[in-house]
Amino acid sequence: MSPVLEMKNIHKSFEIGTVNENHVLKGIDLTIHEGDFITIIGGNGAGKSTLMNSIAGSFPVDQGKISLEGKDITNEPTMKRAKYIGRVFQDPRMGTASRLTIEENMAVAWKRGKKRGFGIGVKDEQRHSFQEALKRLDLGLENRMKMEIGLLSGGQRQAVTLLMASLVTPKLLLLDEHTAALDPKTSQMVLDLTKKIVEEEKLTTLMITHNMEQAIQYGNRLIMLNEGNIVVDIAGEEKQHLTIPDLLELFHKNSGTILNEDALILS
Repeated sequence: MSPVLEMKNIHKSFEIGTVNENHVLKGIDLTIHEGDFITIIGGNGAGKSTLMNSIAGSFPVDQGKISLEGKDITNEPTMKRAKYIGRVFQDPRMGTASRLTIEENMAVAWKRGKKRGFGIGVKDEQRHSFQEALKRLDLGLENRMKMEIGLLSGGQRQAVTLLMASLVTPKLLLLDEHTAALDPKTSQMVLDLTKKIVEEEKLTTLMITHNMEQAIQYGNRLIMLNEGNIVVDIAGEEKQHLTIPDLLELFHKNSGTILNEDALILS
């Protein structure tokens, strides 16, 4: 079976030719297989968000090749990639339209990658499907579908955004520190929901986190970045038995740099 995503020798710099030039990604090679749930961790400036933006198409890469299921998407714009890549951002306000209702936002997500035309915004058949999907959140939102989504709490809105990103099964789901802006209790609720949706839908997923415990607890594979390079890539049973001291030791061994947990939490 061919990989879902391949990145070969990916380089990305910003402000090239100026005194502020910053070479963020330095020859990234990454292969993602179907069903992988990868957590990505690293200190401030390690290249986590740049890596994800490169996959999504938000940042064109300077060098290298990105392939999705064998198709070269290196030069495809974000809008084309959105047909098969779902994404949830750190800010709960992103990914949804505040003045549209919950069901209208879900209708927009349902049409991702489909031909659009004129007609009734939300049909009865769709509405029933949306209600069933919202029941999975266990937040009672299936009874509030005509409420503007901007009136929801941050956690509720992020939960709906996560549901929307997976409503039309994506080939790849990108979670860009999607719980970082939430309080601890709400963050845990969204993480539990994430695990449930990813496992039930068998979604191939990349999740950036700044929390080592989350990086170890969730997913089947963990990647750690440092100064634009992958310095740790651990999966399977080896990851299951990983501890935070183990991870810090691996990081030091592979990067030659000492990093403490606080450096990640504060980044």
